[in-house]
Amino acid sequence: MNLRILLPAQVLLDEEVEKVTAEAANGSFTLLPRHIDFVAALVPGILSYLSPGGREYFLALDEGILVKQGDQVYVSAARAVPGDDLEQLQDTVRNELKVLGESEKKARSVMARLEVDTLRRFTRLGGNRP
Repeated sequence: MNLRILLPAQVLLDEEVEKVTAEAANGSFTLLPRHIDFVAALVPGILSYLSPGGREYFLALDEGILVKQGDQVYVSAARAVPGDDLEQLQDTVRNELKVLGESEKKARSVMARLEVDTLRRFTRLGGNRP
């Protein structure tokens, strides 16, 4: 099977694999080469795949969609973090979340200032009316 991991700005992975294991809302599942065509909505979690050499790799995925059609498996997600082992992946995800948390705080602060400024301007416009 060929596994393609698609992110908004790039193709993260395009490789031959022996099997793919992912998580949907109703539990985890495994796809093998002769599996029927399949579509699943993925929940945030770990996707693993086995290379033809027998090595297992991991990806931490945000929500996404998995489509298996013939020998092609496509996964589309907003974010994905690759890792060679689960411990390394856990550290990487923790660091990514910390950066995202700081970015979200900055974005909320900017949005709050914009909202206050907008309300202030509307108040000024309304103050000139009788």
